[in-house]
Amino acid sequence: MDPINIAVVGVGNCASSLVQGIAHYSNGGSNDQIGLMHWDLGGYRPKDIRVVTAFDVDQRKVGQDVAQAIFAKPNCTTTFCDHVPTSGTIVRMGKVLDGVAEHMTNYHDDRTFVVAKAAEPSKEDVVQALKESGAQVLMNYLPVGSQKATEFYAECALDAGVAFVNNIPVFIASDPVWANRFKQAGLPIIGDDIKAQVGATIVHRVLTDLFAKRGVKLLRTYQLNTGGNTDFLNMLNKNRLESKKISKTEAVQSVTAMRLDAENIHVGPSDYVAWQNDNKVCFLRMEGEMFGGVPMNLEMRLSVEDSPNSAGVAIDMIRCARLALDRGHAGVVEGAAAYFCKHPPVQYTDDMAHDMVEGFIRGDKPVH
Repeated sequence: MDPINIAVVGVGNCASSLVQGIAHYSNGGSNDQIGLMHWDLGGYRPKDIRVVTAFDVDQRKVGQDVAQAIFAKPNCTTTFCDHVPTSGTIVRMGKVLDGVAEHMTNYHDDRTFVVAKAAEPSKEDVVQALKESGAQVLMNYLPVGSQKATEFYAECALDAGVAFVNNIPVFIASDPVWANRFKQAGLPIIGDDIKAQVGATIVHRVLTDLFAKRGVKLLRTYQLNTGGNTDFLNMLNKNRLESKKISKTEAVQSVTAMRLDAENIHVGPSDYVAWQNDNKVCFLRMEGEMFGGVPMNLEMRLSVEDSPNSAGVAIDMIRCARLALDRGHAGVVEGAAAYFCKHPPVQYTDDMAHDMVEGFIRGDKPVH
């Protein structure tokens, strides 16, 4: 198969795990697919993915080869691939806009975000870089709350004629206006807000669906998360959290037997614990009534490395975006958005979304 050329916006922990993963899975056969949902997806394998251009605004990354930039501070995710080959792709200066929270520039030690002094690119500069690199899919890994910056790169994707995968909770694919713009441009889009492989949201959804299917009335629930990466540090600014809380809460509400009142559901980031680094800990509680109205409750603690937890999903999203391009699909790739994202345009149960994405991979005609 031809390579899948991707552009990466935001060379942070998630991008680090993605690039490490591409290197990790570049050798071996299907027996070595541990950690992947699909070894072969529509004829494409992880080794077919190439990062051909990348953008960031931290001075420790701008001007570095992607293979070195992914290990630069403030990145703190696990190194699981000892050798990431030099890519020849140099990280370019990106557009700042609202992509950097003010408190991130004056934090202590190596958590400080240091904005490079290089000139910021215009939209024309980014579009030219995308075209010259041969990028086919743009991966958005900007920090939570980067509304203006995400819209800027979505515009660039439209003008450059590349597919857009929106991994963050800024609503692009789930915004009918933006979705229609990609459809009119004849370009695929997948989003919004990537759902980790086995993360807090997917586990919460599965358990909520289990309660509904087994006849347990869910009365109230919370999901509290702590972590020590730059994502959690960024989210200390509560003004950047509105779309994140909507995305995570709706992902759970959409599979309840009956929607919970706002006071009975709390889903969202909770606090930054520096020493946890890229480890994310989720505390989950669900209270309900079973047979005869007898009360029951469930409590769970989930601990995962946050960024690798999303990278395997990202590899599938990239390949679905490329399949969509190959097939001339325009607009939202509905099955991929529903299965891989917390806030797709239309919410489906995970079983339905799984069937939809498998049908898309096979090339089945969508059935509604």
